[in-house]
Amino acid sequence: MIRADLHSHTKYSHGADEPEEMFAAANARGLEILGFSEHSPRPQGYDYTHEYREKLAAGFAEYVSRVQDLKKMPGCRVLLAMEMDWLDGQEDFIRKACSAHDFDYLLGSVHFIGRWGFDDGDAQWKNWDDTQRFAHYERYFALWRQMLSSGIFQIAAHPDLIKIFSAESFHKWLSREKSREQIADCLDVLKQQGMAMEISSAGLRKPCREIYPCPTLMVLAAKCGVDITFASDAHCVADVGRDFARLANYARAFGFSRQAVFCQGEKTYLPF
Repeated sequence: MIRADLHSHTKYSHGADEPEEMFAAANARGLEILGFSEHSPRPQGYDYTHEYREKLAAGFAEYVSRVQDLKKMPGCRVLLAMEMDWLDGQEDFIRKACSAHDFDYLLGSVHFIGRWGFDDGDAQWKNWDDTQRFAHYERYFALWRQMLSSGIFQIAAHPDLIKIFSAESFHKWLSREKSREQIADCLDVLKQQGMAMEISSAGLRKPCREIYPCPTLMVLAAKCGVDITFASDAHCVADVGRDFARLANYARAFGFSRQAVFCQGEKTYLPF
């Protein structure tokens, strides 16, 4: 049984529910640990169609205060985290944001290639052929490696998010030895940094209809011996701990038997 969900969002960004409601859902589902990992505000110019930056920035201190209050409540253990976008050329901004509060751990993720939020709709993806898509996959994992190498983060969130609107092409790209070598190199960096790779049920709710990461990455991760964490990437109470039985079976199939948990720089493990 997976006992810790280390990736969740609230109404302070593009989620639907209050922190207290997410906490109640975690308790109702028998979780022992819930990580609140709200997005960090982004700089101007890194924009989504339905942008929530101003709302998030205005409410972030209040959000932190509410999560800190939940830490004192009986029930599942609450951890304060943040999901930080890796933005090429913005490392000073990133480091400042990541040191602004007393976070238990930090999730690193890549949502932007340059100024383009590649998961902000499928319109462009539909117009590209495999050659164009492959170039974006390569760029994504180059940025992912930068994020891993920074030494800032404890968890690499949804490792193959780039497949969200083009899973079939992504698997074609993964069939190339060069592609697998690029990812294996990234995973070596992840392990050297003492990070963990997130296994997330969120992809099952997205157009790709696949767990993050896909089986090819799971094989490479198992071979490398990386640590893992589990996540729902919940944006509403219905998603907290969602599909965790499926995630547990999936991870066991590749030889994993424990998940990492981070608290104030200390890494511990839970069996599942």
